Amino acid sequence: EVQLVESGGGLVQAGGSLTLSCATSGFTFDDYGIGWFRQAPGKEREAVSCWSKSEGITYYADSVKGRFTMSSDNNKNTVYLQMNSLKPEDTAVYYCARTSYTIVVITAEFYDYWGQGTQVTVSA
Repeated sequence: EVQLVESGGGLVQAGGSLTLSCATSGFTFDDYGIGWFRQAPGKEREAVSCWSKSEGITYYADSVKGRFTMSSDNNKNTVYLQMNSLKPEDTAVYYCARTSYTIVVITAEFYDYWGQGTQVTVSA
C-alpha cells in the first residue's frame, strides 16, 4: 500500500523555522518524483517545491525561493522541506505527493498519491 505521511507542522512566529517530513512507503522511492504543495483557506492548492530525481532538478515557487529547501534521505525513504524565515502568508496545510512523471511537474493533477497534510501556522 502506497503511503505518504507528513509531520513537523505547527505554530511558529514570523521569522522562525520548521522542518516538514514526508515518510513514504509502499513503492520504490527512487522511481518517483515527490512534490510539496500547500493550500491556504479559500485558495487553490499550489506547488511549493517539486523534485525530479531523473533530471536532478528541484523547483521552488518564487514565493519560497531562498527560504525553503527540499531534501531527502534515501535510506529512510523520506523527503524533507526545511522552511526558514517563515512569513504569515506561508500559513497553510502542507501536503507531500508522489508523481510517476520523470520530469518536474508542478500541477497537482499529475500527482497520484497524497499525504493527509500537516498544518503550518505562522503568527505575525
